[in-house]
Amino acid sequence: MCSSRGFDSLSAGSSVFLGFRRPSGASYAPAPPRRHDRSDLEPPMSKGEEDAVEIRDVWDGNLESEFAVIRDIVDDFPYVAMDTEFPGVVIRHLGDFKQPADANYHTLSSNVDLLHLLQLGLTFSDAAGNLPTSPSSGRPVVWQFNFREFDVDSDVFVPDSIDLLRTSGIDFKKNREDGVDARRFAELFMSSGVVLNDSIHWVAFHGAYDFGYLIKILTCRKLPETRKEFLDLLHVFFPVMYDIKRVIHLNNNLYGGLNKVAEKLEVERVGTCHQAGSDSLLTARAFMKMRGHRFVGSMEKYVGLLFGLDIESAHNQN
Repeated sequence: MCSSRGFDSLSAGSSVFLGFRRPSGASYAPAPPRRHDRSDLEPPMSKGEEDAVEIRDVWDGNLESEFAVIRDIVDDFPYVAMDTEFPGVVIRHLGDFKQPADANYHTLSSNVDLLHLLQLGLTFSDAAGNLPTSPSSGRPVVWQFNFREFDVDSDVFVPDSIDLLRTSGIDFKKNREDGVDARRFAELFMSSGVVLNDSIHWVAFHGAYDFGYLIKILTCRKLPETRKEFLDLLHVFFPVMYDIKRVIHLNNNLYGGLNKVAEKLEVERVGTCHQAGSDSLLTARAFMKMRGHRFVGSMEKYVGLLFGLDIESAHNQN
């Protein structure tokens, strides 16, 4: 979860560039983490669970072998919760749009087209919330893919976002040297059985940017020009998709960022906040706890809705 992925309301005008490019060789002092939609107060972490669950880092060297495992388990664990980390939101559009949802999409597509994905966390589970077991360690496993495309010395980013991710343990130099090539990832991802499959239930929290970056990687091109085209493409790749932020929209009992929702549901974190693997696991467990919850009701009416990109949630984003 990057430090800002919301859709702020802006007055009419053009575009505002909020990014930063650090000159090569400049000093870098981490700043205190900034609160944002996803953080709130971090839920407690269970030491026993932290030891039990393996958050497996995926690099260039083990990409093929980890996808071999994923191909083997996906049919038995068809619920896939994900989270991404990226360099922030560097462009805010000040434009005239008939629908706030269209303004939100324009901001999203401009940023996703310009920036690079840093991390992707994937948590697979069955309908009861059980995780697959690692064949090597025998422990429940969550995957955390580390990508190589982002260069902190030359690419644009939001300083607060990068500071937060550094503080959370992301090593940008290691990502650059040992990270996964996004094109090779896309090839393996497309043949893994997790996309283009209506038996797979995808889950995210405030997931527009998460799915935006995945679609960019899978198509190897910029995002579609319009929100409708994007949502049509989203439905092709991810036919059954839930955004928890959209599910709890306007709910007086479940509200706020992921950690606040998890705390309300008494779901404990495993791993480090603001790393994609841990955040995807917290998302998965929150979703499982929410299913059938009296505060939520049926989930089916929320299939395919992304917070900020459908008309209703875009009009009521606070």
